[in-house]
This record gives sequence, structure tokens and C-alpha cells, in this order.
Amino acid sequence: MYLCYIDESGNPELTGTTSHYVLAGLAIPIYHWKTCESEINRVKIQYDLLDAEIHTGWLIRNYTEQNKIAGFEAMSIPERKTEVEKYRRAELFRLQSSHTLRKALKQTKKNYAQTKDYIHLTFAERKEFVLEIAKTIGNWGFARLFVEGIDKVHFDPNRAPSPIDEQGLEQVVSRFEQYLSSYENAGKNYGLLIHDNNQTVAKRHTQLMKKFHQKGTVWTLVNNIIETPLFVDSSLTSMIQMADVCAYSIRRYLENKEEILFNEIIKRAHRKNGVFVGVRHFAVSTCPCKICQMHKHPATTSSPVPAVE
Repeated sequence: MYLCYIDESGNPELTGTTSHYVLAGLAIPIYHWKTCESEINRVKIQYDLLDAEIHTGWLIRNYTEQNKIAGFEAMSIPERKTEVEKYRRAELFRLQSSHTLRKALKQTKKNYAQTKDYIHLTFAERKEFVLEIAKTIGNWGFARLFVEGIDKVHFDPNRAPSPIDEQGLEQVVSRFEQYLSSYENAGKNYGLLIHDNNQTVAKRHTQLMKKFHQKGTVWTLVNNIIETPLFVDSSLTSMIQMADVCAYSIRRYLENKEEILFNEIIKRAHRKNGVFVGVRHFAVSTCPCKICQMHKHPATTSSPVPAVE
């Protein structure tokens, strides 16, 4: 039995603020679940983040108030928290005092709420933490990564049979199903999808999965994935947070060629005969990115993926 944790990075709307939409599924055998949780918690404890939700996009950004606090890096963790919270309260009071700054106030409140668990870490420490998490995932030889990364410039809604997020789900489901059915004891290999609880897509994706069970996807019948996706609160489920790290790392590589996190995460991409069949970049045929090249040709420059344990 495999659990496939699914999360997205980027906006699926064509007019959204990101040029790519990425849906990532990180699959692990159920008997490795406790090992994964223990390893994640071990890294979290080192950075005093055990009870925090890991949301990569909010972690890896510059908190300007830290730059304005003299001697911030030399402070203890309690001192850092105190000084940042003091600065933030003052900033909110300043924004509240002006009717012309209401829009800025709303966005600032959101920023502060999303980052409150990370304010005791410097920008460099937060980047180190995410890299440690990425390395941990990369070392899980038993895990497999299934990803659809869609270039929204290349995506033509007039020709596509489904919206961007639904295409992403169909691709991830198809590859996960094909992976499950690729063994000799295929009848005993089952999988369950566990999705971040996004209320805007939960109902549509549930109905879509029901359709896949009845008629299959464009590429395969669905016999080994059971049930419709389970939608869970990512703040309570560490493995959904790991799927977030995977999706974010791949989107940032596709959009900005940021390779540090990508090079760790991509180690878990499912391969067949050396070709990366688990991860695809939906883009122009001449795209030179590593995913497109590894999707077409056997990998020769990276280490082989260890066998499933």
C-alpha cells in the first residue's frame, strides 16, 4: 500500500501571478510512514519548528523587519521573537491609522499571520532548514515523485480538454497508477491519494477521480488507486508539507532556474529504464530544462534512484 501526498505550487489561473502551475505527488509505502515522520521532526526540532506548518513559499522570503532590528542575528531565539513581534505590532498600528493604507494593512496582516512561526530564524537559517528538508526527502530511496509542471504560456485553453489543475491531477493519477501496476504482484499494490484541503478544488477533484475510477484516464484504467482523494489540513499532516516542498522546488526551478532544492527533490522522480517518466514539464518541445531532457533520454549525469525498499 502506498500513500501519495499531493500539493500544488503556483496559481492554476491563466492570469495568475506565476508563469507555471505545478502539482506534485510524493508517494511512500505505508510501512515507511513513521520513519518519514521521525526524520522530518528531527529536522524541525533543530530549528525550533516542531509545531510549525512548513509552507515553503512563506519560509523562503526576506522579512524586512529583521533587517531593521539592530543585532538581530546575535540575539537569542526568545529575543528575536520579542523584537520582531514588537516591530510588527507597531507597523500594524501605523497602517491602521490611515484610511489610505487599508489595502496595505490587509496584505501585511496576511504576511504576518503566514510567517509568525518562522520569525525566530534568519533568512539564511530558513533557507538552510528548507534545504535540510529537501535533502531528507531526496534520501528516501523508497519514495517516488510524480509531478506535472505546466507552462501557462504554452497552455492553450481552447484546445485543452480540461482546466490546468484538472490536467495536472489526471497526469499525476495516471503515473501513480502505472507505477502501482508495474510490479508482478500488481493486484496487491494499492495506493491512496491524500490531498491538501483546498476547498475550491476538493469537490471538482473528487468528481474527477470518480470519473477516473469508472472510465479511466486518457492513458490508463485506474485499478490500483482506491477511493477518491482524502482532503486533509496540511497544518496537521507533515507529509502534505513535504509535497509542498517538492512542488515549490520544481516550480522555482522551472520559472527561475533555481537548482539547489530542485537537485535534491528530483532524485525521487520515478524512472523507467533510466528515463524520468514520473515528472513532466508541459512546455514547448524545444525546452532545454533538465526535466524535459530527462523525460526524453536516460539520465547519465545523476546518480541512479535506489530500488524500492
